[in-house]
Amino acid sequence: MIVVMKGGATADQIAAVVGQLTKMGFKTHLSEGVERTLVGAIGDKTNFSGDPILCLDGVMEIVPIRRPYKLVSREAHPRDTVIKVGSLAIGGDHKLLVMAGPCSVESREQLLETARACRAAGATILRGGAFKPRTSPYAFQGLGERGLEYLAEARAELDMPIITEVMDSEDVGLVARYADIMQIGARNMQNFTLLRKVARTGKPIMLKRGPSATIEEFLLAAEYLLSEGNTQVMLCERGIRTHENAYTRNTLDISAVPVIKRESHLPVIVDPSHGTGKWYLVGPMAKAALVAGADGLMMEVHPRPAEALSDGPQALLPDTFSRLMAELSELKGVLHRYALQTVGV
Repeated sequence: MIVVMKGGATADQIAAVVGQLTKMGFKTHLSEGVERTLVGAIGDKTNFSGDPILCLDGVMEIVPIRRPYKLVSREAHPRDTVIKVGSLAIGGDHKLLVMAGPCSVESREQLLETARACRAAGATILRGGAFKPRTSPYAFQGLGERGLEYLAEARAELDMPIITEVMDSEDVGLVARYADIMQIGARNMQNFTLLRKVARTGKPIMLKRGPSATIEEFLLAAEYLLSEGNTQVMLCERGIRTHENAYTRNTLDISAVPVIKRESHLPVIVDPSHGTGKWYLVGPMAKAALVAGADGLMMEVHPRPAEALSDGPQALLPDTFSRLMAELSELKGVLHRYALQTVGV
């Protein structure tokens, strides 16, 4: 449920509401807007009576949250969430945000060469897998901590935050020591034990949609993260499994972007590399994602895709990535100007 405070409610009045809800066994979440403050309350309402809350000074009304995902819902948090990673803001602005790098960290030389090319082209965050979930147990599984060390070296040289995947609960502490953003991969979207443990690190998290997950299941998985008190969560659409398997690796669900933006306040990232599995589809789908309202993109880049140890067919060459970044920057400028015109600025 949501406790709606009156306009001009004081900090003491809001604190009194939070204190009363806490005594009644609820977890609370504040959403402070320009006109009024909302206090989200999550917990068992079986024997709940609203009278102790409604009689407090500054309270206007109590509104039930209809969605099964409470903290993730835009009902509970009408304004877009903006996640801070150092000086970088993710969500809620008009800047082009791109996470780029190799699917797997294969060597120090390969990572640094790729990272430098991505940075020169305008990428803002470096991606790279140190631990790789693979369909076959015989495929390359990543370099582990050595890969994390190479990512940290690239961050220091290029001043780029790094995002990397954590696969196992036992590795959460290790990955958290290196990563600026913790990625939960598609295969682990509903690994609830892992979700809770990663959330408790307090690190920003990117949660990828499972290959067969509905949008509601996706948002409920994100609810696990927020229920642990971590509000620095972004969602990544990376394609879903459909009957098509000849021309694309997955089916990139572009329609999920505006649906999730309507349902939730969390930033939405789109991964057209995993979403299609074909390098020549990455550019068109990246552009479509921006038009649909995505807050950022994640793309794979490799200096020699034919030699890549994982996902070479979907990786962009550095020159191709550089040209695409120029096109995306121009498109983002057009979309920004259009947005200003529609609101009359």
